[in-house]
Amino acid sequence: MTRLVTITWPDGRNSQALAGTDWLLAAREAGVTIPTGCMGGSCGACEIDVNGQMVRACIATVPASRSGSLSVQWASDPYW
Repeated sequence: MTRLVTITWPDGRNSQALAGTDWLLAAREAGVTIPTGCMGGSCGACEIDVNGQMVRACIATVPASRSGSLSVQWASDPYW
């Protein structure tokens, strides 16, 4: 069963996406831009913090959430 997840983005706006949706697509549909680089998970330009876990958005999908919601924060990388 596919579940709808509510995502709270760093700017405070909320959107919904189905669990399993690509993070970059979920962000684009919410009007949020996640920076990208290599698009293969190597460079880390697209790292986001999802409920305290670092995720490389270009190669990850929105996970199912027991609570039905996820909180996204921008990752701070001193190399970018």
